[in-house]
Amino acid sequence: MRTWLTSLLVFSLCVAFAQAAELRPPAQVTAGTPFPIASNGTGEGTFYLIGPAQISKRKVNLGGEISVQGDEVEQAGMYTAILCADQCTSVHFYVRPAQTSRLSLLVHPSRVPVAASNAISAVAFVFDRFHNLVLTPQKVDFKVVPPGGAAISQSKTTANGTAWIRLTSARKGGPAKVGASIGDLAEMRVVQQVASDACNLRIKAVPGPKGIAVETEPVRDCSGNFVPDGTVVSFTKTDASGKTTVDAPIKRGVTQVEMAVSGPARISVASGVVNGNELSLGGAR
Repeated sequence: MRTWLTSLLVFSLCVAFAQAAELRPPAQVTAGTPFPIASNGTGEGTFYLIGPAQISKRKVNLGGEISVQGDEVEQAGMYTAILCADQCTSVHFYVRPAQTSRLSLLVHPSRVPVAASNAISAVAFVFDRFHNLVLTPQKVDFKVVPPGGAAISQSKTTANGTAWIRLTSARKGGPAKVGASIGDLAEMRVVQQVASDACNLRIKAVPGPKGIAVETEPVRDCSGNFVPDGTVVSFTKTDASGKTTVDAPIKRGVTQVEMAVSGPARISVASGVVNGNELSLGGAR
């Protein structure tokens, strides 16, 4: 009996020493915050910490707490802790982002026609101080200040660290301010709203030194905004010599060209997808 008990004790001790040391990380770990990992066993071992952006290695004493520094866990995500003595053991744990400390706002496009439905996109990204996306829901307050108009506000809750809205541009041209805020954090962008396509495009003609001088009335969009200088207007003349098209840019709100006419003629005008009126001429030269 004594021999049997002795053999059992020796076997148990061998099993105990052959078991790998255990690691017990905290249930929750926050980015950039130091914390301990509990271990068991005796003697010395090698500790490895593998994260999304770095790997650390050092000698540790088994049976106590292994201190992990804040700069070892600045990146949120899954980490693996490994402890090697006679054998190696590993444990996985997740590091969550720290508190919100940065807000980034993207607004597209930077230039948009007036009265364009859902033409502006504003996307807010919420980060902690280590540039991790804050995945817990956050309320983002969006604010739009159109030129010469009252501010419009709308709140959105983030999903996976982002929140976004779509906006219709104002009917009046000019710079519109688009902002987003969370508490004391705020970002602002400016969208230049420009005139849309020409509307009610009209021309008139008077005799010129080399033919007929054709000029547009001040070119505006349907909201009354002046179409930007440089926008191309096309004049098309049809007479006995055939069809001729002349393109000219808007200058100071109007466009003017001079066209030679052979006999009765028709002159029409267009800009982009917009057609204007047509003139019928009896035959000036």
